[in-house]
Amino acid sequence: MSDVMIEAKSLTKRYGDVTALQNVSFEVNKGEVLGFLGPNGAGKTTTMKILTCFIAPTQGTAKVNGCDVFEDPMGVRKSLGYLAESNPLYTEMLVLEFLQWVARMRGLDGEKARSRLRTVVEQTGIGDVIGKEIRALSKGYRQRLGIASTLIHEPAILILDEPMSGLDPNQTVEIRDLIREIGRERTVIFSTHSMSEAEKTCDRLLIITEGRIVADDTAEGLRRAAGNKRYYATFSKGGDTEGTRSRLAELPGVEKVEDVP
Repeated sequence: MSDVMIEAKSLTKRYGDVTALQNVSFEVNKGEVLGFLGPNGAGKTTTMKILTCFIAPTQGTAKVNGCDVFEDPMGVRKSLGYLAESNPLYTEMLVLEFLQWVARMRGLDGEKARSRLRTVVEQTGIGDVIGKEIRALSKGYRQRLGIASTLIHEPAILILDEPMSGLDPNQTVEIRDLIREIGRERTVIFSTHSMSEAEKTCDRLLIITEGRIVADDTAEGLRRAAGNKRYYATFSKGGDTEGTRSRLAELPGVEKVEDVP
C-alpha cells in the first residue's frame, strides 16, 4: 500500500482573468506534518479548498487517501478533517453541544460518539470549558475547539488553514504543540505566512508565491539552498518605514530585518 496520502497533479485555478494557481504539483506522505508557506494571496487557501472538495480546479486533479477529488468527493471528505481560517463555530452553542452536533453530522452516535468526544476533549485540552458557551471562549480555546471538531471521526489527514492566525504568543505555542502531537498519529497540512512557526512545527515546507510552488524541502535544506543571503534596501524620506519593515519581516525565508548605518 502506498504511503502517499495526498497527491496533487498540475493544479490550476482561474477566476475569470485572475490565475490563483499555476500548475501546482506535490505529494504528502503518511505521517508528515507539511507546512504550506507563503504570503497572503499566494494560493494556499485555494489549494486547500481544492483538496477538501470545496472548489474544483480549472485543470489538473488531486487524490486524498487514494480518493479522487472529482470521482469520489465523499471518500475525500471522510478521510480528512478540515479547519478553515474563519473557524466556523456556532457561537450560541455550548462547547459540548457543538461537539455532539459535529459527531452526529459525522454519523457517530451512542457509545462510539461518547468515546470519541472524551478522546478529542482530552487531546485538545478543552475539558475546562466543555460547559461554556462558545462565544465566551478565548481565541486560543476556539482554535482548540475547531481542531477537536476535525478529529471526531478519526480522519487520516488534517488540513488546517492558518491555525495560528490572530493568536497571542502563548496561544500560538499551545496550538503549535497540539499540531505536533496530532502529527505523531496523522498526516497534517497547515498553512501559514510565518517561516519561524513553520520551522518549529513541520517536517517539510512547501513555499508558494503567486500561485506557483517555488521551494519544497526541509527547513534546514531551504537554509542551505539560500546560503544565508543578505539584501539591502533604501527607503525614501517620509515613507512608511515601519510598515515596510514589518512586511519584509513576514516574507518567507526572512530571518531578520535591521537598520544598517
